Amino acid sequence: MKKIKVGFLPLYIKLYDDSSGPSYRIPMEKYMDMAIKMLENEGIEVLPADQVCRIKPEFDAAAEKFNAADVDAVITFHLAYSPSLESIEALMKLKAPIIVFDSTPHYELIKVAGYEGRISPNHGIHGVQDMCNLLKRNGKPYFICAGHALHSEVIAELAGMCRAAKVKKAYETMKVGSVGGSFTGMGDFLVSDERYKEDIGAQVSYMTPEVVKEYLAKVTDEEVAAEMAQDKEKYNVEVSYMDEYKLATKSGLAIRKWMQEKELGSVTVNFLTLDICGLPKMPFPECCKVLERGQGYAGEGDVLTAGLVGALFAAYPKTTFTEMFCPDWEQDVILMSHMGESNPNLAQWKPYIRDCNFSYNSCGNTVGMYSCGRAGDATIVNLAPMNDSFTLILCPGKMLDVGLERGAYASSTQGWFKPGKPLPQFLKEYSMAGGTHHSAMVYDVPVEELKAFGQMMGFDVVVIE
Repeated sequence: MKKIKVGFLPLYIKLYDDSSGPSYRIPMEKYMDMAIKMLENEGIEVLPADQVCRIKPEFDAAAEKFNAADVDAVITFHLAYSPSLESIEALMKLKAPIIVFDSTPHYELIKVAGYEGRISPNHGIHGVQDMCNLLKRNGKPYFICAGHALHSEVIAELAGMCRAAKVKKAYETMKVGSVGGSFTGMGDFLVSDERYKEDIGAQVSYMTPEVVKEYLAKVTDEEVAAEMAQDKEKYNVEVSYMDEYKLATKSGLAIRKWMQEKELGSVTVNFLTLDICGLPKMPFPECCKVLERGQGYAGEGDVLTAGLVGALFAAYPKTTFTEMFCPDWEQDVILMSHMGESNPNLAQWKPYIRDCNFSYNSCGNTVGMYSCGRAGDATIVNLAPMNDSFTLILCPGKMLDVGLERGAYASSTQGWFKPGKPLPQFLKEYSMAGGTHHSAMVYDVPVEELKAFGQMMGFDVVVIE
């Protein structure tokens, strides 16, 4: 996971330097430096402007620096009031999302007799208002985090907005591989490559029969043996279909080499057409290992969700591909499952590699990796294409510590999700929002961060909680 890099833009007014000298802003600069250190402690790499910006040329230089550095976001911070017409042109040129840090050095004011020494360093909030009005009037999106750095969660909130911006950038630059093309007749997540590129930015490459032949030839018997040996160390391997296991491993390694050489961040596999593509077996274990490596995956030719999963990994390592399978109406929970694709890092127990009877194409039987999703706070993240827009549907809830005792763990991937409201109402609202049947799932991420990602992308956002 690459580090999140943000530009930091301090705003000020030249009038104060001219009338009182630079010492006037020392208290504000000390607070700013502390806030930057706190952001860095949250894992954010901060790239400051070359100076505190006051007039148009200084703001222009800062915007040029941030764009050249390809930062994930730009945080603005008003040390004092700053006339917005000095900065607005530079702000409009920024390529990265703008996150407004609305804060001041002192926590208390009314308790201080005569507000001694606390007017000058603490009046930046109306500079924020001036700037945001100009941003709003000019149609430039922005996000605001307000509060005192030491007496609120504002730094954590800022870091969360930076993570959301990182996911946005990852999705807009995602390269997705498609093995076998789309699933015939499955229309909910289907988008054209042209729309995917134009509306989101992601690009799709195809593993054609010619490409399959090329990369299968690159996989050696020694590599297959080494991969199977590593499987025994990492997973519970209980396989009797050894020839099928070897061919499934070779198929998976061919996909892996293709992804590496083409720098693909995500992949989707359509199990129905593998025989047409030329892969000898459905490589279920490699589909899981893709997720384990922090790359995107979705089943059945779903490039849209595969790219989404890959983008989420840019900031959230506890991510997986999933699907709502069956309801338990009595317990208000949903079985989350698929044919055998999930992130092994999120398993309750060490995953199993086992024989998989497979009759969906002429490739025949294969092997699968099976696990049971761990318990914890989790959010289903679904991206639903509409005719002229996209809707990001967020469903916070809990994955439960159940399932293993039911026996299904031996032959399928499973997990039990409890939504934030009664199941009938949840399912009704999900489908009224147009949710598709493929989703990502992330653990331990505030829904506000995921909501911000959707807004940064220009998606309509629906939260079901």
